[in-house]
Amino acid sequence: MKVLIIEDEKPASNKLIRLLKNMEVSLEILGTLTSVEDSINWLNNHPAPDLILMDVQLEDGICFDIFESIEIQSPVIFTTAYDQYAIRAFKVNSVDYLLKPIDPKELKQAVDKYLSMHSRTESQLSLESVLKMFPGKRKERFLIKIGEHFKSIPVTDIDCFFIEERCTFIHSRIGKTYALDYSLEKIEELVDPDRFFRINRNFIVNYSAIIDVVAYSSSRLKIKLSGLSEYHLLLVSRERVNSFKEWMDR
Repeated sequence: MKVLIIEDEKPASNKLIRLLKNMEVSLEILGTLTSVEDSINWLNNHPAPDLILMDVQLEDGICFDIFESIEIQSPVIFTTAYDQYAIRAFKVNSVDYLLKPIDPKELKQAVDKYLSMHSRTESQLSLESVLKMFPGKRKERFLIKIGEHFKSIPVTDIDCFFIEERCTFIHSRIGKTYALDYSLEKIEELVDPDRFFRINRNFIVNYSAIIDVVAYSSSRLKIKLSGLSEYHLLLVSRERVNSFKEWMDR
């Protein structure tokens, strides 16, 4: 288990390392970070850790600024002296929310909770891989409402699905944008995975609409879709780059 610690107080980070190493768990401490900026840079340039222990108040802001800047796939155990952020924490990748001073038993319970969740996730992924061998009927068109009228859009005419200001939209092949009453998670289940790929938390793209793929950084890709303006910066999230390449290389 590879663990990253995000904590701006040296004594606190040292205590966490000591408590973790005293557990009967095989783990590797990848490092300790003290600021929002350093955390964003590290996560953008390294493989995702298995688990993150994260303080709320950091040197240059609160940790939720990290979640607003990048997509974090790793589960998080929050370790903080402030109880008012608990609800906000559980809206992201939270495994547990521990108040300082950290109780060793509570930390152990939180790590055990992560390990249990991780084990169930692996089983779920195995089941999903089997289910993909026997896919159900994929959606062929989406019904949208335009004023008092309804319009059916074939999936072959959709360049991408995307989220903007918490609403879901279709961008069509002819350059029109329509609101859609589905979440991206639901759309992901309904469309053909051979045709569509979710490149990040905000975009699902159609393979036939991709006209260019460019290396954006050491671990990111930028794609360009036909008919979509440069206003939308389409980046394949770091965690999905390898899967995206495999999807493109069929």
